[in-house]
Amino acid sequence: MRQLDETDRRILRVMLREGDLTAAQIAERAGLSAAPCWRRIDRMTREGIILGRSARIDWARLGYAVRVFLRVTLDKTAPRAFDEFVAAARELPEVVTLQTLLGRVDVRMDVIARDLDHYRRIYREKILPLPHIADLESLLLVSELKNDDWAPV
Repeated sequence: MRQLDETDRRILRVMLREGDLTAAQIAERAGLSAAPCWRRIDRMTREGIILGRSARIDWARLGYAVRVFLRVTLDKTAPRAFDEFVAAARELPEVVTLQTLLGRVDVRMDVIARDLDHYRRIYREKILPLPHIADLESLLLVSELKNDDWAPV
């Protein structure tokens, strides 16, 4: 893994705070000229450090007021349990995050719904029929107090 210098870190900090800036704007905020900044961004992208830019969406403003985190334990006696579960879960549009974990819980899923009745229908009609579920725990999000999708660089 290549070591980042302080200039790379400044660029990344700017991009993490304001991901929609142009290279020239990033350069200005990071204290360097546009061309070297663009080359550094390009290099970090080619090296897989920068994976892309994306929008953070406020699901509630789009009508999805309910967010539920599901912790799933799979039946590990079935040879293809993990692959079959993940393939089926990926097909559900209401599943916005799907992560594998090491420990007692195998998979964590974030599910969005318009309201509790909508979530109940998603749960009964789409989540429960997923293959190979041995245990399922639902955690309803009450409020989000911090959501920084970045590490201190």
